[in-house]
Amino acid sequence: MTIQAINVRNQFRGKIKAILLGQIVSEIDVETAAGIVTSVITTRSVKDLNLEIGTEVVALVKATEVALAKL
Repeated sequence: MTIQAINVRNQFRGKIKAILLGQIVSEIDVETAAGIVTSVITTRSVKDLNLEIGTEVVALVKATEVALAKL
């Protein structure tokens, strides 16, 4: 499967800048042209995908809700 086959409009290409491993879930920071995108995925997925700092990835953003708070 190619990235073009996925129906997600918000795609951000970048490199992994930081990984915070947890027992169950991990936090991955991806440096993109738009800024840092942070993803929380299972630690199993981090290992299965062999993700490490410097790995090139595409962050696929699909949100059904965006909450706002007045400052």
